[in-house]
Amino acid sequence: MMDDIDRKILDLLQQDTTLSTAEIASRVGLSTTPCWRRIQLLEQEGYITARVALVDRNMVNVPLDVFVAIRTNEHSWEWLDEFARLVGEFPEVVELYRMSGEIDYLMRVVVPDMAAYDKFYKELIKRVKLTDVSSSFAMERIKYTTALPLDYVGDSSKGKRRGK
Repeated sequence: MMDDIDRKILDLLQQDTTLSTAEIASRVGLSTTPCWRRIQLLEQEGYITARVALVDRNMVNVPLDVFVAIRTNEHSWEWLDEFARLVGEFPEVVELYRMSGEIDYLMRVVVPDMAAYDKFYKELIKRVKLTDVSSSFAMERIKYTTALPLDYVGDSSKGKRRGK
């Protein structure tokens, strides 16, 4: 069971994964070795799934977010499997969700400009049978974070506590 120290460790790592174990330990009130053990356990238990670098989208020339709403008349497992595989081949697709409601799938695509999106769109509809594709272009990114809220993790007063 995760406790408040684990939550603080995760929060720090979500903000900056380059922090040293000694720095994290200092900030959460532990010595280095117990902090290192907690981080290792958080990884083993699946709380930490990867450590990555966030790249500045403007520096790599993909400033445009396009939200693509997809409808299809195909609802078989085989079609979904093939669709997911094909979409996975497009590096421009950074997120893909199966939705409830009016839209079957929603994806976020990042591209340099409208011409690049048009090229992506034409390749997508050539490779995948879709009923309807509707694209919305983000005019401004108001909030963006990769950090998840940690307030909803189980009650820290219950369950076993990790050793200090």
